[in-house]
Amino acid sequence: MALIEVNGHRCRYQLDGADGAPTLVLSNSLGTTLEMWDANIPALTGAGLRVLRYDTRGHGESQITAPGANGGYDVALLGQDVLALTEALGLIQFSYCGLSMGGLIGQWLGVNAGLRLHKLVICNTAARIGNADGWNARIASVTASGMAETAAGAIGRWFTPEFAAAEAAQVEVVRQQLLGCDPYGYAHNCAAVRDADFRAQLAQIRQPLLFVTGTKDPVTTVADAEPVVAGVADGRLVALEAAHLSNIGARAAFDAAVTGFLRG
Repeated sequence: MALIEVNGHRCRYQLDGADGAPTLVLSNSLGTTLEMWDANIPALTGAGLRVLRYDTRGHGESQITAPGANGGYDVALLGQDVLALTEALGLIQFSYCGLSMGGLIGQWLGVNAGLRLHKLVICNTAARIGNADGWNARIASVTASGMAETAAGAIGRWFTPEFAAAEAAQVEVVRQQLLGCDPYGYAHNCAAVRDADFRAQLAQIRQPLLFVTGTKDPVTTVADAEPVVAGVADGRLVALEAAHLSNIGARAAFDAAVTGFLRG
């Protein structure tokens, strides 16, 4: 892993896979770190990809910077971070895969930086996630009381009860990522999710798009995915038997869907 100064912040990133191979950028969900992708890396690099993952601004070891006029970050800033990071590493053309908040960043990239993208994968996300009141309540909670309550509630949404019981160690790793997230970094990113809305811009996404969703995801449902897939120029939908973190809860099927799409 390495640190680099890009777009006004210090960013932690990791590269896996062979130099010169086609690049896939992975973007984490709200409250997690680049380690959320650990178990997916062997399949992705084994499929001949060079994989770049990073801690989103305000997460993990990436720097927390001052909030903007909205009281936090916005998705444009987070998308510009991706463009600056890839450019600094000499990775001008890449495919992208982002989950939840990372999926919002992916939609911003599709709308605003399509010439940089080869293919786009968005997972367990929506053109608009939740509502302002819900996000404002969460911001108030974490800034007043820390991450414990949010982490406890997230686990039940992110994993099915069956997976949580069978794979307790994996679930605990993710819970520790949430508990370790700085409340202000988390809150600033909540503002970015709160304010993101791509419903009127989907037709501007011209790259081939794969939407991976979870049939048991209570956060971003299959019904949230369907209008996105219908609204873009070249979209397809894969629904996995998983809750919100489908890359972990249905790892083998997730890896197969993503690698098949990128190689197809």
